[in-house]
This record gives sequence, structure tokens and C-alpha cells, in this order.
Amino acid sequence: MTYQWNQSETIELLKELVEIPSPSGYTMDVMTKISALLTQWNVEYKTTHKGAVIATIPGENQKQHRLLTAHVDTLGAMVKEIKPSGRLKLSLVGGFKFNAIEGENCLIHKADGSTVSGTILLHQTTVHVYKDAGTAERSADNMEVRLDVKAFSKDEVRGLGIEVGDFVSFQPRFEATASGYVKSRHLDDKASTALVLQLVKKLSETKEQLPYTTHFYISNNEEIGYGGNASIPLETQEYIAVDMGAIGDGQESDEYTVSICAKDSSGPYHYGLTRHLIALAQTNSIDYKVDIYPYYGSDASAAISAGHDIKHALFGPGIEASHSYERTHTDSLKAAAALLHAYVLSPLVS
Repeated sequence: MTYQWNQSETIELLKELVEIPSPSGYTMDVMTKISALLTQWNVEYKTTHKGAVIATIPGENQKQHRLLTAHVDTLGAMVKEIKPSGRLKLSLVGGFKFNAIEGENCLIHKADGSTVSGTILLHQTTVHVYKDAGTAERSADNMEVRLDVKAFSKDEVRGLGIEVGDFVSFQPRFEATASGYVKSRHLDDKASTALVLQLVKKLSETKEQLPYTTHFYISNNEEIGYGGNASIPLETQEYIAVDMGAIGDGQESDEYTVSICAKDSSGPYHYGLTRHLIALAQTNSIDYKVDIYPYYGSDASAAISAGHDIKHALFGPGIEASHSYERTHTDSLKAAAALLHAYVLSPLVS
């Protein structure tokens, strides 16, 4: 059966997800949203102690299971220090560089649930004052948050309710262009999350029979290394991480196809399951690329490292400029959605 992908609905859901702040460690609001969607679709789910959500759709075979995961946690930061000037020093959450967030607007999430806005800047930004504005290292010592309030000392900032340890989220700046591009922060991995949730919604509506009981694991700690490495049902035989394809020099992945990962920094993915995904793409005329990501890890590799006896693989839409202001194309989203659907209907790899 050809998967009827609803582009406008998927893009709308993706926009909604990226606009809910959810840096790793501060994902409560987005997980509440996902739980509400699953309830609305009458899909059974459970919440783990770590806060992840696992939705389950029973299949014809209930003794052998498969699991697909996408992560909804994102890059972010925490307040490391309130400087004497009233500006903030940051500690990064997730693997990225300060230059990727220079000039970005942000929110400081206070303990009472309210926020204060600000902008992340190099201390020596003003070229009319600082000779080294262009050459100064973009580091934790040189970068700071300029708050959008009249607070000029540590005590005044603390009087606003801002403290060390408060989370900081980055403005996503979501935009869907008429030419089919989607630009936003946090497409890693909210693009895949939107695709997985749309598949769950479609299956709940059509009542399409899956060959095996299938779990859809929305992880909330992937960016810090341990998102989907626990609470995996014992019956699970195959584990698919639905995560972004990395684009750059020497890479095969692009913004217009689904990227299938053969190997990342953790080592090769399961050969048989990876070849199975390639065969499904070929049989179903899905545009794909096979790639190796040298500086990359996934929830699937984390699950293997945790000792789970599973076959693991990874695929997802190609994302340009990962861990910065990212971009993909609806062609890539559509191809990843088609492979998702083909996979959940396919036989297990022997």
C-alpha cells in the first residue's frame, strides 16, 4: 500500500513541536503535548521514569516486537554564572559550538515557570569598541546573554528570579518556504518525531494491521547520550533510530532523500537490518542515500552500548547544518515517511 503522506499536516505539527522549548533536561512541556496527541488518537502509551513516552500498536504477532525511536529533546544551555554586569555565562547542553548560537535570541526558564528573553552575544561584539570583535574566541568565557530587562548587577538579576542552573532555550525561527524547504533550529530530531507521530496517527485512523507489535519511543535525553537505552520491551528484536542524516563534504546524504546510516562513531549498524532498509527503499521506489556519519551517535547505538540484545539500524531525513540553523526539504521528509511506513509493514530480518 502506498503511504498517503499528509505534507501540510506534518509541517504544521513540526512547527508546533519546534516552537515548544525542550532542551535536554527540560522536556516536560513537549512530552505533555505528545501525550495529549496520543490520547486524542486513542493510542496506548506509557511514560518512563526518565520522562520518555512509548506508544504501542499491537500487531498480528505479539511475541516478536519491533521499536522505532525519535528524540524530541534539543540542544540548549543552562545559566552557569550571573556576571557582575548582570549578563549571564552559559554552560552548553548537547554537542555544539558557541559560534552556532551567536546572535540568537533565547529564553531563560525560571523556576516559577515564567521566562525572561535575551540574546546570546560575544562580549566583544561592538566593533567600534573592541579591536578583536572578529577574532576573539567564541567560548564560554567570551559569550554571554544580554537580558531584555533593566538589570545591571548580579543582585538585580537574582531579584528577577534568575539563578544558576536555569535552563536556556534558543529561538527556533521556523520557516517553511514556497519552494519546499523547511528552515529551523531543532529539526534534529523534531523532524523525525513529527514523521513518527504522523505515522502513529495514520495507523490509528486506518486500523492498518501491523505484522508485529510495534513500539514508538519518543526519547527525551538523546542529545546527552542516554535517551532510548532503557525501558525497551524484552520482546523487541529490531530497534530503529529515526534520526537526521548528516550533510557535508564527503557525505552522500542530501536534503532530498532519506538517509540510511551504515556506520557512525559507535561502529557499524546491523548489516542485515541495514540491507533490509535499502531493499525496502529500492522495492518501493523511495529515493535514498547510504552514508557514514563520523561524529554521530544515536539512541540505537546507546541501546546497544547499554547491553540490549537487538538488531539496530538508523535512517531519517537529511538535515543541512546540523546543530546550527538547520534546513531540510519536503522531498526528504516524504521519502523518510515512506520508508517508515514500508518498514513497519515488512517482515523481521532473520
